[in-house]
Amino acid sequence: MRDIVFTRRSGWIPNVIREDGELKLMLGAGADANHEPRTFTFPIRDAHLAVIQEDLGRHLLLWSAVLPLCDAAGTRGRLDENAAAALLDPVLLSAPADVDALFRRIPWDRSRLIAHGADIDLLERGQVCAAMRAATETSDGKRAQKHRADRRRAERGVELGPLDAALLMYTGQYVHGATIPRRTPAAVDPALLPEVIRVIATAEQACAGMRLGRDPRRGKRATDKRDWDRMATTVDAAVRRAHPGLVDDAVRTVSFLMCSEAADRSRNAPVGDGEAAGEGARRTPLSFTDDKDVERKWLPGSPRTATEEFWEFVGDRSASDNEVFTIEDEKKGEGIQLHFYADSIARITTEREGDGGSDPEYRVEYSLVDGMRGYRTLVSAFVRGGCAALDQYGPWMSDVDEFERTRRERKAG
Repeated sequence: MRDIVFTRRSGWIPNVIREDGELKLMLGAGADANHEPRTFTFPIRDAHLAVIQEDLGRHLLLWSAVLPLCDAAGTRGRLDENAAAALLDPVLLSAPADVDALFRRIPWDRSRLIAHGADIDLLERGQVCAAMRAATETSDGKRAQKHRADRRRAERGVELGPLDAALLMYTGQYVHGATIPRRTPAAVDPALLPEVIRVIATAEQACAGMRLGRDPRRGKRATDKRDWDRMATTVDAAVRRAHPGLVDDAVRTVSFLMCSEAADRSRNAPVGDGEAAGEGARRTPLSFTDDKDVERKWLPGSPRTATEEFWEFVGDRSASDNEVFTIEDEKKGEGIQLHFYADSIARITTEREGDGGSDPEYRVEYSLVDGMRGYRTLVSAFVRGGCAALDQYGPWMSDVDEFERTRRERKAG
């Protein structure tokens, strides 16, 4: 039979229970193999209960010291009750100087104490008992997360100034640098907000007019990495020039914000947006195929342009084992083949139709492509004007060996 003897308002702080007539400390920590919370107990005495009831700081210190033992138990192991019990007298009944000395020797959960209001400067100096005078029963997890983030930066040699910290708070990236940035002016000290807005304005002016294209080779909503890197580089340079005192973390969070917002805008626009001008006059159908022999047709008068339809097809079908896509105008006897794995393209023109059972003759020419932007330009040009419209985007090589040498040289460079 289990009865609660003592509990605090915060349900996570360890409770004291009586189980089969024996006093025990009960705490939850970690999870089992099924991701359910684990509960641990170990015996205590009346003297320990008295301190736990009267001294919040000592209660929290004991919790902090026992948590590493719970972590060591893992998902299935038993708590080392002897090790846990060995902490009771030193943490709860010893003089403050002895407790401080103990915490310099044992592992303990710093974040737990910080979340409950411990004085961080005193903790850093090893004065754990004095640090707990500011402790509260309520927990502030964000305070602990912020401290962990500061420690990680300190390990990298990064020290944030007030404006650096304000920019990271503004973008929501102070704690987690991988978080998708957003604009949160309410998170910034009002006194620093005008400076933050000036930095953001510098970034916005630097990338005004720039856009991020989509890259359907990587999925229907993927962003063109080269466009992203180009915008990030532009913003970084402008912000560093206008605000040279900012640390790298602050500059990166601003460029990340600009690129993320541009990526959101691009995901709602067609892949060929802005590159399909002149397609309205097209009168012949096109067929799209992939390396798995799946085919899709585009017909004149379709609600969407041929360029949009083709890139939609690529977004649906592209995969690591499906990186060759073809656009063919059967009526004109010409087409292009995109080799995404090699950053190259082939244009194919029918020289002579098959006659009397003979095979047709084709002229095949190859060219290198500069990323997704290059592919978008070439596809749009072919859709508008066929193979002849691609002349200006050469050089085109009909010798396969020469082309392969050129491709290898560019890759090596």
